[in-house]
Amino acid sequence: MNEIVISEIQIIPVKPQNGLLAFASCIYNNQLALNSIAIYGRPNGCDYRLVYPMKILPNGKEIHIFHPINKEAGEFIKNEIILKYEDLMKK
Repeated sequence: MNEIVISEIQIIPVKPQNGLLAFASCIYNNQLALNSIAIYGRPNGCDYRLVYPMKILPNGKEIHIFHPINKEAGEFIKNEIILKYEDLMKK
């Protein structure tokens, strides 16, 4: 797998609602800005998941704006964002 670099991670906490805890943005490989990534807490309270932005068309069809295309990339991005989120929440 090619090296992935995630930088300039920014976290915006929100009032928790239905598991939503915060939104994240970051720079992917110094080339692409990824914004509006939702951070959700899992019901067990021990894990997190990321939800990537999508557009819902008038006919109800969902179009994903961007998302990782393999498990390794998804886990790497998640780990980097969650590290930053947890660090922010400790303060």
